[in-house]
Amino acid sequence: MHDYVELRDITKSFGSVKANDHINFSIRRGEIHALLGENGSGKSTLMNILSGIYTPDSGEILLDGKPIVFHSPADSIRAGIGMVHQHFKLVDVLSAKENIAAGEKSGFWLRAKSLGDEIRDLAKKYSLSVDPDKKIYQMAVSEKQTVEILKVLYRGAQVLILDEPTAVLTPQEIRVLFDILRNMKAMGCAVVIITHKLGEVMEISDRVTVLRKGKSIETIDTANTNARMLTEMMVGHPMSLDIDRAKVDPALIRPILQVNDLTVMRPENIPALDHVSFTLSSGEILGVAGIAGSGQKELCEAIAGLEHITGGDIVFKGQSLLKLSPRDIIVRGITMSFVPEDRLGMGLVGAMNIIDNVLLKAYQNMPGVFVDRKEGKRIANEIIDRFEISTPGPHHEVKKLSGGNIQKVLLGREINLNPELLITAYPVRGLDIGASYNIYDVLNEQKQKGVGILFIGEDLDVLLSISDRIMVMHEGKIMGILDAVSTTKEEVGLLMLGHMPDEKEDA
Repeated sequence: MHDYVELRDITKSFGSVKANDHINFSIRRGEIHALLGENGSGKSTLMNILSGIYTPDSGEILLDGKPIVFHSPADSIRAGIGMVHQHFKLVDVLSAKENIAAGEKSGFWLRAKSLGDEIRDLAKKYSLSVDPDKKIYQMAVSEKQTVEILKVLYRGAQVLILDEPTAVLTPQEIRVLFDILRNMKAMGCAVVIITHKLGEVMEISDRVTVLRKGKSIETIDTANTNARMLTEMMVGHPMSLDIDRAKVDPALIRPILQVNDLTVMRPENIPALDHVSFTLSSGEILGVAGIAGSGQKELCEAIAGLEHITGGDIVFKGQSLLKLSPRDIIVRGITMSFVPEDRLGMGLVGAMNIIDNVLLKAYQNMPGVFVDRKEGKRIANEIIDRFEISTPGPHHEVKKLSGGNIQKVLLGREINLNPELLITAYPVRGLDIGASYNIYDVLNEQKQKGVGILFIGEDLDVLLSISDRIMVMHEGKIMGILDAVSTTKEEVGLLMLGHMPDEKEDA
């Protein structure tokens, strides 16, 4: 089988950073090719070059053996290459068909009806399920992704590039997506899936190319490799992929947080949290699973005193937190390392150095009115060593650190306060494998000290491995609290989609 698209010796730099360093990568018709690598390995840059967003500094692209140059995404689309980005580029107030045909030159409004039929036929050809007249804002995430895929197929794409396509899907939705990709492969399309999830690479791909630090390490048939070999190629050394569930001395375990009927309203008068009740014990990791926007953020912020509560109560060690300020809550031993998309906006001040960011919280526990900068420097250095933060020193501005290192500063600062309850949301988002496992170890260490941990995560494999129980949220409600040892990803996924346990058979 010959290569349909070939990237030869591709190099691309941004300032002094070599994002792609003489990378070779090829795609064949009728194959699913996984592009695997840690964050910052150059995967997205390489695919942005193939989809015409960036121009390489050197190297060439060949299409069916002939050199081709892309000056813009339009050139790439004309050549039959379509990319579905991780963050969808859809207009919420328009329908599926309006989004799919956007940018068409011919009289769109004149042929609105035939357009709907055309899209239905195209969807049927690839076994896709879509309602052309449905508005984007009424769609689930998986439906939006289907519209994005149809958008590139409608423009004649023969090569489909998907950037981290499963990041926001439940296990059931991932299965549907993989069926779609297998159909496309059977129709002769070439599919590239950019990912860092090893399980998915093994399940869906025919070949895999591993990138590390901007270089292509190897292209291998998936049937001839395994997750451990691929990890070693990704990180450059062997490492265990097991996440332990730490054992805790039973004497340390006692209920410390009781949430009763907690209700928080959004501005449009829709409940963000709808009568939420649960208990968390010291020495326990309670994992929280849910599709993005199911109330996880509001739950964290309500416990930390940052959210207006309309009903219910939060009781920590026998005392209600409702009338307390965030500062009073921190002093009582509750800390929050919330890692939203915008780590800097929520947790740290980018223009300040590591010492000052540590002091932002630590000063509350310092005696007297003066801030002890020497103590701040000692703590900052301790956090830098313990979390292996890559920085020139504690005086370095936080915004100049990489995303992973910013995350470690944030979590390190919270843990340094010796909390009794640690709320951590998406603590490994954007981190490479080594850094992620470092953070899982730290969370287990805290658990063994008797800290109660509320861990909001997006990777169900990790949640099932590290948590003691998993609380599943959907549209602000708790759908169920499951024993992590005995439950399955499928069971969690159905609850994430809003199916009650007794509906599972029907679903």
